[in-house]
Amino acid sequence: MSEQNFDLVVLGAGSGGYAAALRASQLGMSVALVEKNKVGGTCLHVGCIPTKALLHSAEVADVSRESATYGVKSNFDGIDIAAVSAYREGIVASKYKGLQGLLKARGITTIEGEGKLVSPNTVQVGETKLVGKNVVLATGSYSKSLPGLEIGGRVITSEQALDLPFVPRKVAVLGGGVIGVEFSSVWRSWGAEVTIIEALPHLVPNEDESVCKQFERAFRKRGIDFKIGVKFQSVTQNDSGVVVTLENGETVEAELLLVAVGRGPSTANLGYEEVGIKMDRGFVLTDERLHTNVAGVYAVGDIVPGLQLAHRGFQQGIFVAEEIAGLNPIVVPDSGIPRVTYSDPEVASIGLTEAKAKDLYGADKVASYDYNLAGNGKSHIIGTTGSVKVIRVLDGPVVGVHMIGARVGELIGEAQLAVNWEAYPEDIAPLIHAHPTQNEALGEAFLALAGKPLHGV
Repeated sequence: MSEQNFDLVVLGAGSGGYAAALRASQLGMSVALVEKNKVGGTCLHVGCIPTKALLHSAEVADVSRESATYGVKSNFDGIDIAAVSAYREGIVASKYKGLQGLLKARGITTIEGEGKLVSPNTVQVGETKLVGKNVVLATGSYSKSLPGLEIGGRVITSEQALDLPFVPRKVAVLGGGVIGVEFSSVWRSWGAEVTIIEALPHLVPNEDESVCKQFERAFRKRGIDFKIGVKFQSVTQNDSGVVVTLENGETVEAELLLVAVGRGPSTANLGYEEVGIKMDRGFVLTDERLHTNVAGVYAVGDIVPGLQLAHRGFQQGIFVAEEIAGLNPIVVPDSGIPRVTYSDPEVASIGLTEAKAKDLYGADKVASYDYNLAGNGKSHIIGTTGSVKVIRVLDGPVVGVHMIGARVGELIGEAQLAVNWEAYPEDIAPLIHAHPTQNEALGEAFLALAGKPLHGV
């Protein structure tokens, strides 16, 4: 059995793992990066990138249907799923090739194969032992199911949904979170009938309640059916479809059932517990600086409790490399991480919801302003409705921004700077927002909370 030595060994080459490897290499460390599938992980190959390609296809379908509104004559003749797949696969292949080239250019040793932690400083891949002065665990996540709900046949996960060779006529979606509503949005734009089943009281249930209600109205207007506050009981399937039974006795019939109930940490049988790493329901426990309880071992991304977002893992990977290098990077709490749902309409948020802000600071210490996009020129031009809601502590900083409408994900950059830099609305109000942009909606909300609303009342 051969042995190789490195400053850092990274197990898993998704967003968190490859970011740790790149930053560590940049800081002068020798790095081994272990990946059993393809570098880039879930996000690049079966998550963020390919699903957003589908969502763009869906947007084009909707625009072609509505083009007469904008004085353009066109016809929507249907979806060529083979062409959609080729478009999606081309984007993924290009990004994959670029990432491979970048890792090679940085001198990172990439090892293909299934790695296992066999001691606090050693990852074994086949007959090779990779010994690191430090080890980063970054093994990502998998699509979860519910107890007793078996995946197979017409019961599928998001990974299988990506590769469907046809557009379903009727789909049931179990889960009204990000994955569930994004696929629902795509399929509806492509012409399918969709019914979402969500056990919690709202779709996109982690968002501010005002956004949840607007989102539900928008989906209802699009003809997307949903059943909220009711739990799944069972599903049966045959050659033609599925029948989903809910706990209240209702049934939903469809061609397929997409199970979108979240993602679980991929940590089983990787040696973590045997080496003595503290775990909780499969998650790796760390302190706020991402150290595990075992010296020299760190964890990043979806295996660490908290938001399961590619950009969280990416930032944590950079953080750990800098932590190992002694640079003392700043900790970004989960509340400071931007969140975007890329459905139609989009949802983007950062910081505290109004309810959480009131719980934390007291109802009499919190103010909010909800700017309706109906007053925004660019939103009117592109034909979207929605709102931008900003929450502040009275005589204090902005602590939350919550947005809904087409393209609002592109506004999250300024919002996350305002929240993470603890800016006061009075600090931002004098600054200039270009006209006509949707970004002006944020400017209007900041003006209002600074006590000088211009277009609002």
